[in-house]
Amino acid sequence: MEKVTTKKLALYTGRTHPALAEEVATHLGQGLGDPNIVEFSNGEIRPRFTESVRGADVFIMQSHYGIDDRSVNDSIMEQLTMIDAASRASAKRITAVCPFYGYARQDRKAEGREPITARLVADMFKAAGAKRMISIDLHSGQIQGFFDGPVDHLTAAPVLENYVRRQAPNAPVIVSPDSGRIKVAERMAQHLHDCDADIAFIYKRRPKGKANVVEAKEVIGDVDGRLCILTDDMIDTGGTIVSAAEILLARGATEVWAMATHGVLSGPALDRLKNSPLARVVLTNTLPLPPEKQIPQIEVLSVAEIIAEALSAVFDDTSVSDIFDGENLA
Repeated sequence: MEKVTTKKLALYTGRTHPALAEEVATHLGQGLGDPNIVEFSNGEIRPRFTESVRGADVFIMQSHYGIDDRSVNDSIMEQLTMIDAASRASAKRITAVCPFYGYARQDRKAEGREPITARLVADMFKAAGAKRMISIDLHSGQIQGFFDGPVDHLTAAPVLENYVRRQAPNAPVIVSPDSGRIKVAERMAQHLHDCDADIAFIYKRRPKGKANVVEAKEVIGDVDGRLCILTDDMIDTGGTIVSAAEILLARGATEVWAMATHGVLSGPALDRLKNSPLARVVLTNTLPLPPEKQIPQIEVLSVAEIIAEALSAVFDDTSVSDIFDGENLA
């Protein structure tokens, strides 16, 4: 007797950013599963899948972000419990899809007696039952090595670069807001060679022991009379981007845009951006942008199609890096 098995893809999402998961499901041409998450009066949660996931290739999506009175820790815990539920329900393989990976900036010990929380988060996902992880534009490449299993590191660069081609005048300058992102800015400028893009970077200093405090210092590169496009993996409090924009204009830039994959926009970020000289702030939808954070300068681009292509590649056991011509690995 010959046994025929059919592969099944199942996609679920937590409550942090269901709109992105719904868009991904549309690109995949299938429905989004119901995790049936119940929240008890004491704050505990319990997911219970409404359909069988036995033998399925299960993808559980959640961006690690605080929204609707839930913290970033709540969003991580919610995803962990969903992974555990799928594991105990005999899913064949579980992939944690984290468009925005929480605690990514705690990827090393900056000072003594500190945790490496990015590694701890990866360990928790492995312990819960995740066999694979997918994320977008991690804060640092070494996080890929924290998870004991395959990690597909996607990038939103193609989406951002296409926006520049459509919207920017010829010969923009791609600017790294600090020395740590020079490679990313250089790669973007190379991809935009058809627009005669150039590159520059800003030397900055972070006062020791002060979180979210940045002092921009000097511009390395020719920005006089040019449109400058600042690029970073995230905009959090906005201090880095705003101070960089101010120094670029002081050095003769005609206009400054900011582009980032993740719009965290915490604390004073909105006030800083609204009162800044930035003409545009271009983000992607890895994180939700609630109405109170929607200001005129902000434009949001979708990465749903990129995520859907990666999920399809994983499900079909084909190459994810081929989607980006191998340039998603840094």
